[in-house]
Amino acid sequence: MFAPSQNDVRKFFCETHRKLAEAAPLTPMEAAAADWITEHPEHHADLADLPAALAAVYDVDAGRTNPFLHLSMHLSISEQMGIDQPRGIKQAVELLAAKRGSLHAAHHEVMECLGEMVWASQRCGLPPDGEKYLECVRRRATR
Repeated sequence: MFAPSQNDVRKFFCETHRKLAEAAPLTPMEAAAADWITEHPEHHADLADLPAALAAVYDVDAGRTNPFLHLSMHLSISEQMGIDQPRGIKQAVELLAAKRGSLHAAHHEVMECLGEMVWASQRCGLPPDGEKYLECVRRRATR
């Protein structure tokens, strides 16, 4: 199982941003990340300065979004859809995207469900509950 460190994740997104800006060849994973980087120009300055990115602290109380967590969640949801894991997530996200008129907007709602699942898992010391996560996305898609 691949478990990148915080610095690995930050380096990945900064390097992908650099390659994107230089029109350099991208790996398939970088290409997927580049799509989400392009959707978030508000994070480009954070991605353009690797030393600052590695040193940055994103405190929830400061009210600032962690661009690396945000982009990682987009990438995670894209991967989940690509393999339909948990089974049914692809259909649920597509339905939500159709209702919201945007895959990007749908992802932002799915992130709330994903965040809740991860938080509950960490709080309880149990594996993530894919069924509750999927049900949360489905509820959003059908209301």
